[in-house]
Amino acid sequence: MGFLEICNNFRDHSNLFKMKFPSALSILLIITAVVAVSTWFIPSGNFANLTYNSENEKFIITSTEGTQVLPATTYTLDSLNVKIPLDKFTGGDIYKPINIPGTYHSVEEQPQGFFKFAMAPIKGIINAADIIFLVLIIGGLIGIINLTGAFTAGIAWLAKALKGREYLLIIITTTLVALGGTTFGFAEETLPFYLILVPVFIAAGYDAMVGLASIFLGSVVGTMCSTINPFSTIIASDSAGILWTTGLTGRIIMWVVCVTLSILFILHYAKKVKRDPSASILRKQNEMLKEYFGVNAVREVPALNLRRILILIVFISCFAVMIIGVSLFEWWFIEMTSTFFVGALIIGLIYRINEGKFAEEFIKGAGDLLGVAFIIGIARGISILMDDGMISDTLLYHASSVTEGLHQGVFINTLLFIYSGLSFLIPSSSGMAVLTMPIFAPLADTADLGREIIVNAYLYGMGLFHIINPTGLILPSLAIVKVGYDRWLKFVWPLLVILLVVTMISLTLQVYL
Repeated sequence: MGFLEICNNFRDHSNLFKMKFPSALSILLIITAVVAVSTWFIPSGNFANLTYNSENEKFIITSTEGTQVLPATTYTLDSLNVKIPLDKFTGGDIYKPINIPGTYHSVEEQPQGFFKFAMAPIKGIINAADIIFLVLIIGGLIGIINLTGAFTAGIAWLAKALKGREYLLIIITTTLVALGGTTFGFAEETLPFYLILVPVFIAAGYDAMVGLASIFLGSVVGTMCSTINPFSTIIASDSAGILWTTGLTGRIIMWVVCVTLSILFILHYAKKVKRDPSASILRKQNEMLKEYFGVNAVREVPALNLRRILILIVFISCFAVMIIGVSLFEWWFIEMTSTFFVGALIIGLIYRINEGKFAEEFIKGAGDLLGVAFIIGIARGISILMDDGMISDTLLYHASSVTEGLHQGVFINTLLFIYSGLSFLIPSSSGMAVLTMPIFAPLADTADLGREIIVNAYLYGMGLFHIINPTGLILPSLAIVKVGYDRWLKFVWPLLVILLVVTMISLTLQVYL
């Protein structure tokens, strides 16, 4: 039986997703409540952590007993059993606090009651202000460009140009986004692309799920098989005390295999939908989505004149500038957000929008994505609640204990699932690396494995679970596209199973070859 038939049978014979799912906000609030309750039962504890202070060139150890300043030397690192080269700290590669192996200890319980539960989403929104403002400013930019009619005109032109070759949209989009993921961790930066590309996929005869999957799966699978990504592979390898090039060949092979499987999976579904729209998982809301994305307005397409072409060039240039800035000049959210804000102003000038109308449409566009902003903040609040309850380190400590004494093949695949579980608690790839690698990397030595295997288990475990992780980017992405979480699970679970099997085989082969 071929790959496409397997995908078809998985989906057609599944009854796992018949239940009605709550909204994204409700899902996150339920998870927040469960986490708050768990702090009453899971013992509190923490690791001492190590930070490099570049101002006085000293190490600072922070624990519940206070702080201790030590000289920034290799001897200090050796005495703490931290197997990370000194230059990784002094050179700025590792700038976040890392857990010190062997320092876990229980502390006074910190149960989080009702008021802590109520404050967690607010703390999360404040903590995630950088990405929230990015989303809101992009919403304002979309509002302005919709006012000009440039977007509608551009979509109609592109749909006509791709007539009969629409499948190229899937291949090109997924591949390019996956390349961004493997090289510089193209993740949060993908959020703006849904509003641009999903309407193009719909106009080409597909449903919104095809566009969503091409962007999201490209990002997740690309990041999962990171090659030179500084936010995951390089920082994890540094934290494990090895060169980031160790194990690179295997990760390149995994990238090719997993991206190819993802493209074939999306193409298979897209072909069914194009042939028979009733086969769409979103068939009950396709008309609503066409209205939402303005695709039904094709019957009144504005002319793609010079002014609208200039507007589209400015619009696309915003993304090009963002990608160049992030990859070459270490830009982050302030710079990215400013780029889109300036883009909106330039478009307003080109189309000669008066000040009052500009402000009205910009605020309206930002308001359309306010729900997405709340979802991002509430998801961040879950991690804050766990940290306040001091149960994150407890779970990490016991997770590291689970693998002791296991056979090599069982050990590495167990670690894969442990990393998947931990990514629910710590959705940040760089945060996961600096917190867990000093704890997990030494386990490779006791199991007689190369430490690059631990790095791979971290990458693949986080990547696989990020496909459905409610505390990651899937819920904000779904909220932008107006697709339910249950619809996404029904669509993606066959591919998730296939990628899991491929990953487990890959890790097992790496252990024995």
